[in-house]
Amino acid sequence: MMESRIAQALLRLFERHRIVFWYDAKHELRADFEALSLPDVECIEIQGNEFAIKHRVLREAPEQRFLLFHDGPMPEDRANWLLDVRLAHGEFRADQVALWLAELELGVEFSEAVSAHAEFFSAAKRKEGLRRLLQPDDTAGQLRQKMLAVCAGTEARIETVLEGLLQELAEGRDERLKLIARCELDGFFWDQLSRHFGYRSSEPGLRDFVIELFKSCYRMGTDGEVKLAGDALVFLRRWKDSRQYEQGFQTLSADCAEVLGIEQDLAKRDFRELIDLDYFELIDQKILSDLVGAVVTRTVSRDDVSRWVRQRRQGHWYAKYGDLYDAVDAAARFVAVLGEASLEMDGVMEGVERYRQSWYRLDQLYRTFIYHLQVSSQATLLTPLFEQIENLYTNGYLLKLNDRFQQHIDTLERWESGALPLQRRFFQRWVKPFVAKEVRVGVIVSDALRYEIADELLARVRREDRFSAELDAALSMLPSYTQLGMAALLPNQELTIADNDSASVLVDGASSQGTENRAKILAAALNGAADAVTAETLLGLGRDDCRELIKANAVLYVYHNRIDHAGDKRHSEAQAFEAAEQALDDLIKLVKKLSGNNLNNILITADHGFLYQHRPLEESDFSASEAAGEQVLYRDRRFVLGKGLQRDSGLTHFGAEQLGLAGDMEVLIPKSINRLRLKGSGSRFVHGGATLQEVVIPVLKINKKRQSDLATVDIEILRGGNAVITSGQLAVSLYQAQPVSDKMQPRVLRAGIYTEAGELISDSHDLTFDLDSESPRARELQVRFVLSRAADSANGQEVILKLEEQHAGTSHYKTYKSMRYRMRRSFTSDFDF
Repeated sequence: MMESRIAQALLRLFERHRIVFWYDAKHELRADFEALSLPDVECIEIQGNEFAIKHRVLREAPEQRFLLFHDGPMPEDRANWLLDVRLAHGEFRADQVALWLAELELGVEFSEAVSAHAEFFSAAKRKEGLRRLLQPDDTAGQLRQKMLAVCAGTEARIETVLEGLLQELAEGRDERLKLIARCELDGFFWDQLSRHFGYRSSEPGLRDFVIELFKSCYRMGTDGEVKLAGDALVFLRRWKDSRQYEQGFQTLSADCAEVLGIEQDLAKRDFRELIDLDYFELIDQKILSDLVGAVVTRTVSRDDVSRWVRQRRQGHWYAKYGDLYDAVDAAARFVAVLGEASLEMDGVMEGVERYRQSWYRLDQLYRTFIYHLQVSSQATLLTPLFEQIENLYTNGYLLKLNDRFQQHIDTLERWESGALPLQRRFFQRWVKPFVAKEVRVGVIVSDALRYEIADELLARVRREDRFSAELDAALSMLPSYTQLGMAALLPNQELTIADNDSASVLVDGASSQGTENRAKILAAALNGAADAVTAETLLGLGRDDCRELIKANAVLYVYHNRIDHAGDKRHSEAQAFEAAEQALDDLIKLVKKLSGNNLNNILITADHGFLYQHRPLEESDFSASEAAGEQVLYRDRRFVLGKGLQRDSGLTHFGAEQLGLAGDMEVLIPKSINRLRLKGSGSRFVHGGATLQEVVIPVLKINKKRQSDLATVDIEILRGGNAVITSGQLAVSLYQAQPVSDKMQPRVLRAGIYTEAGELISDSHDLTFDLDSESPRARELQVRFVLSRAADSANGQEVILKLEEQHAGTSHYKTYKSMRYRMRRSFTSDFDF
């Protein structure tokens, strides 16, 4: 075994030297020398034959490789006639340390470092790991650093070694730390933590360090004594943002929060001073708890809440608490918008017009709040806010608005608004112009797609590249229920509610129940060049089948049912707003499916809207009136169909002719937002009545263009007058040149300060520029960079502030913009904290 190792070590030396000397100072290895057989190497023993050897190796065979062995110690230089040859070539040492040095191709200057950590070299796997990390210009300190990295199983930087060890600590293990101690590298490790982070302790330990790390960084952002250097903050920010070590960070953060009494400390602080901190999950809980209270008591402005929520989006725990932040933000905006709204109207026309211009926003904000409340699963925290928003929505908006709208409905002789076309004119007004120009059009009918949901869909469509969209509106038929709404959207001359208890509707005498019958009505109106399918059928079609379907038809109706499917069932009506979110995703998929198969003009509309109140209804929400008459054919929560129906002060009566219908069917509708009592059905999600939420239906017109029409906001670095960095921190203003809009997209950048060689010497910030304010001042973002100890090596030199953008779909970044600074720090910069 020894012979083999000597041979391997010698062969590695011969890769770098033609002549190798071997002095056996202890007279132990002659047998090994004599047993050697090295290819293309001539072995000569030095025995007073120095001149002959010199002549042989330098004159006779200047290309031959030689191993020159001496049984004894190396002679003194003055007595060594081969000194010049030895100095020009290599020397082999056969003790254990020398063998390791030779094996790793390290010089004799590393003997002490290798000897001090002999345990490290006892494992072939560790030696091989170290070999892969070695560089020709390594120092003894760098060698130890790389040995640390091998023990920790990480990259050869103290930050990554520390991350790996902290992950192990979080998992309740210490094998790597024990290995570092066995290899006698623990002293070097603690010295590194002292040099880089200022950690000093008479009994250093990893748990003690991590507690001090969290304590110092928390105090850097608040107040109190700080024991660690600024590099500790740079490390903590890097560590918490690491996907690889995220779980370990969270475990130790919770542990340290308990040790440090963070909950008790936070209780004494104003949440505003914590907005930029995210080292403990408790900070998010504190901010959210106080924000809820502030919004309930109306002691904070809508703009402040939105700004704080936007800042928290950059935080470590946002993924967990994002729905809560969004719920609070929506609540603050709802309160503000309601406070600014005037719910007055002079008639049905003005009411309808003002709803589609502004009032719908309150329904949208209410839906957003309830949706995030549900998804967050944190009803207890949000209970005070929910109670306030629910009361404001129901009593301060929904009831008040529709009571006033009802007053004007009571004066109508016919169901019409004057502001919007009636739903039954949909085909004539929006579809037929495409047919006349021989342009194919797709119509997506989404059951219960309320106007405010379509407004959100409008924004989503516009954010897609090459898509333009406009939102128009129509007035739904009354009663605002599915069968009548679906029939009214088809080409028609006459609509008749069937003279039975089915509530089905005939279009020019033909049944409109179901997709198949609607397809027949379309085909008859367009000489066979029209069809109807369900959304599920369309999405299930392959590319060729889909293109064939589109090619064969001038008009294609697609029926989508997500919102009404959930809302119309008692057991699932509470999920109506979650269904609305899913519907938005569905509709984008449908638009892309159609446009991706050459149908570039698309209309999206609905059969009706709906009313929804999240809190279970109270007795006062139900109408005291009971529908009665000669024939009561069909009852629903929001309407009754029949003949000879009795008039009632709590119900609005319409005849078929007043509603633009054929036949003699009569309709009763409970006034305002009241429901009729009906066994077995839900009461929170309803439609069929004449509230603005039920009858203002969307008509979204979409066109796919040939050219890209998206742009991304520009970001500028505002340096001010100072181009010199003189302390351990640098504050920079970044300006978002344009507000975000449908076609002007946000930009996500990574920011940091780098040396000319590309080394990061500060903390790194991931920044999202998504501000939509028209005010230039409101689009400025202040970012504070904390310099690391590595910045010391750049003192007196130029450094670069870089804004980098990620290449889409990769982990690689490109420089978006940069600015140069001169580093001119004095020793006092070490005392920033």
